[in-house]
Formats: sequence, structure tokens, C-alpha cells
Amino acid sequence: MDLKAQVASLQEFYLVCVSAITKAFKKPYYTKETIEQMDYAGVGSFFIVVFVSLFIGMALSLQLSAELSSLGLKMYTGRVVGLAIIKEIGPVAIAISFTGRVGAGIASELGSMKLGHQIDILRVHGVDPIKKLVIPRVISAIVMLPILTLIGDAVSIIGGYYIAAFVSHQSGSFYWSQIKDIMNFETVTTGMVKPFIFGYLLACISCYAGLSTKGGAIGLRRSTTRAVVFSTITIIVMDFLLTKVLLYAFGKEV
Repeated sequence: MDLKAQVASLQEFYLVCVSAITKAFKKPYYTKETIEQMDYAGVGSFFIVVFVSLFIGMALSLQLSAELSSLGLKMYTGRVVGLAIIKEIGPVAIAISFTGRVGAGIASELGSMKLGHQIDILRVHGVDPIKKLVIPRVISAIVMLPILTLIGDAVSIIGGYYIAAFVSHQSGSFYWSQIKDIMNFETVTTGMVKPFIFGYLLACISCYAGLSTKGGAIGLRRSTTRAVVFSTITIIVMDFLLTKVLLYAFGKEV
């Protein structure tokens, strides 16, 4: 792909991102489609998120218990697990899991519609594809990913508690007291701001990848792969940038 094509692709992606925001507040509102996408993105991803989060929390607690024990700090496992899960690991891990299921699904669905000329048919009938196809998917990701992250964080912390209390034989009440201590405005804000931005970005990337599909089955495979890969990279990079900004906002700049 030459430079001109790359610039054109970036411009098209920018227009999708901006249109997803500016057109969301204009009629018509496709409420039915939005609810259907929320069901697909949220309810359909629930068990995956719970399963992944449980074992992340258990593995993290197991590893930290072993490492902190050698330093004589085993009793602080709950505090470290809680901070790590809520601020960093939870939002990123759940967003990547969400991308693998929902992002790939969005790209493949819209890509199939593009190859089948269904999007062209919508335009012929005067329907804006951004309004009917993109915005419901972006809204569903923005709404459901933070909810799934909240659920996943809770499950991870419970999994960490199980390992700390029943495997490492730590005080369960002290574990929960540490979790309570870290639940301040900074921790909650840091943990909940990220999923909103991750959801918006991964939905826009996936929609753009689907809408730009061409080249038959091979092109559909490429667009789906591109959606997942670029969404994952974007989530990781944005996590670093958001962490930097939030640390500065709360006066903890390193």
C-alpha cells in the first residue's frame, strides 16, 4: 500500500470515529439495533469474561503470595491484587477478550454485508450505514465493556481471595479490609475510564475494518484479522497513555 492509500485509509477511519459521535445524537435512532448489539456484546461475552477474570485473579494472587512471602509481605497480597486488577490487568485483559469475540464479530459481519452489497442497498434506500450499522455497535461497546469490566474485576478479586485465604492460608478479613482501603476515587476512576475509551476505539476500528472489506473470502479474513490485531495494539498503547495521563491528573507523575 502506497503512502497516498495509507493517508486515505487514515482519513476514512477518522471520519468513521467522528461520525460515530456526531451522528449519535441525531435522528433517526435505531434503538432496536442498539439493544440487539448490547445483547450480543454484553450477554454473549459474560461467561467468557467471568471465566478469564476468575483465573487471572487466582493466578495473580498465587504468584504474588509466593513472591511477597519471601519478602515478609505476604499479608499485603490483597492490596496488590486489588490495585493491579482494578487499575491495569482487569481493563486490559477484558478489553482484549472483548475484542477477540465482539470486535472480530463486528468486522466479519460488516465485511460480509459489504461484500454482499447490502451496505450499497442501504444507501440506495436513503439509509445512512453509519447511523444504522456503526453507531449501534459503538454504543453497545461503550456501554457493555465497562459493565463487563466491573463484573470481571469483582470476579478476579474473589478468585484472588480464594487463593489467599484457602491456599496461602492468609486472613480473609484482612484481605477484604485491604480491598476496602484501596477503593478510593482515584482507583475507581482509573479503572472505569479506560473501558469507555477502549470500547469506543475497538468498536470504531472493527467497524472500519468491516466497512473497508474487499477481495472476497480472503479479504474478509484479512479485515477480521486486521480488526483484532489493530484493536489489541491500540488497547495496549492507549493503556500506557491513559495511565500516564491519569497519574499526572492525580498528582502521581513519576
